[in-house]
Amino acid sequence: MEIFVLAFFALGYLVLAGADIGVGMVLPYLGRTAAERREVIAAIAPFFLGNEVWLVATAGVLAGLFPELEGELLSGNYTVVVALVLSWVVRDMGLWLRGRMPGPRWQTFWDGAIVAGSWGLALSWGALLSHVLVGMASALVVAVLFATHGLAFAALRLRGTLRERAALLSGGAGEARTYLLTAAALTAVGILAGLRLPLEPGTSGPVLVPVILTLIPLLVAAQGWVWWMFRHRVTGPSYL
Repeated sequence: MEIFVLAFFALGYLVLAGADIGVGMVLPYLGRTAAERREVIAAIAPFFLGNEVWLVATAGVLAGLFPELEGELLSGNYTVVVALVLSWVVRDMGLWLRGRMPGPRWQTFWDGAIVAGSWGLALSWGALLSHVLVGMASALVVAVLFATHGLAFAALRLRGTLRERAALLSGGAGEARTYLLTAAALTAVGILAGLRLPLEPGTSGPVLVPVILTLIPLLVAAQGWVWWMFRHRVTGPSYL
């Protein structure tokens, strides 16, 4: 049961957060002007904080249920983990600070932070997964998969010219199909990586697993509510 709990949160993060990371990666392609970039950012604004909860939950499950594996992953990939956390901070700073002050220089700087942080996240996850998969997938390949996933998500959320740019790989109205395909690909990469990990649960499973199973419906319900509330295509800039 511990393995299924870890897989649920880890794969959920890859699919959900992979979309907003991918949108950040392709921000310069989708948004050619400051106004367009602001609208593209609005496509992920309601979701990215909720998506990050899945990463926090994954880290908690890893530390609580698989302490030996957590130690191996962190000590064996210290540089990658540090790069991942720094990229996470830079990307989120860009999302929060971009709209705090007017002026093209300010906005361009933080747009660059969003793009750099998103690429840093994708490449860091790619490097970590490649390390686990022993070279079966390169970091760049995984990063490109994130970017493609982001394009499909953007095509589902945007309108007009922005949607047309995002749907370049989706064949027009096929963005839902492309999103499902890229989600399946990210899931497959995550499963392959998981199969190669020494998933030996610790001794706290009987105590923690019932608590986690109780919280999972609340997390899924909250995520579902957010997606339902913001199910319509973006019509303008967001609070960010």
